[in-house]
Amino acid sequence: MKIYLATNNKGKIREINALFGGTHFEFVSPGELLKETDVLEDGDSYRENAYKKAYPLHVATSAPVVSEDSGMEVEALDGAPGVHSARFANLFTGKNSTDTENIQKLLSLLKEAPQDAGSDKDAGSGKRDAKRAATRAARYVSVFCFITGGQVHYFEGEVWGDITETPMGSGGFGYDPVFIPRGYSDTFAQLGPTVKNRISHRAMASQKLKDFLLTTWPR
Repeated sequence: MKIYLATNNKGKIREINALFGGTHFEFVSPGELLKETDVLEDGDSYRENAYKKAYPLHVATSAPVVSEDSGMEVEALDGAPGVHSARFANLFTGKNSTDTENIQKLLSLLKEAPQDAGSDKDAGSGKRDAKRAATRAARYVSVFCFITGGQVHYFEGEVWGDITETPMGSGGFGYDPVFIPRGYSDTFAQLGPTVKNRISHRAMASQKLKDFLLTTWPR
């Protein structure tokens, strides 16, 4: 079953389809039906931005639509770039930046931040106490929005880790070259798709979406 994925980002489409491997669902690009330059991602949350991407396409096609919004939240930057992750380097223009531009800005702001000194046991707590706020600890967040028949559903996932001092690896996209997930010594860009698609924020959220879709539309 083909479902529109409200993005023309080839890396995201490829990764999400890999996460749904072995199912009867295939996510396809809307192509000209969606001009992402016309989507104003000015929401205050990932849910809002995901909805802004999915709703216009659902109205235009009357078909089921999935969208995803994700971001990087760094403790030392009080949760930035967050919902502004895709436009971090060009925040005041509102235009999307390249991955390289966003990473360069992130690292420049973190030059004075030390490596994380917190323990793994509180890595997923989400607490921003004074000790952790001075570290390079961060979390990747993913939120899927699924609209069908006018009904809206959300599915969320997260993974904690730390920001490196320099980019490492050539795989993945976004902030993958500077994010080391907890329990690993390599970045997402170094770990490769097999590992990333098992432990990532997007993997966590997509599993919830997968369970819902398989229940709604079994073979």
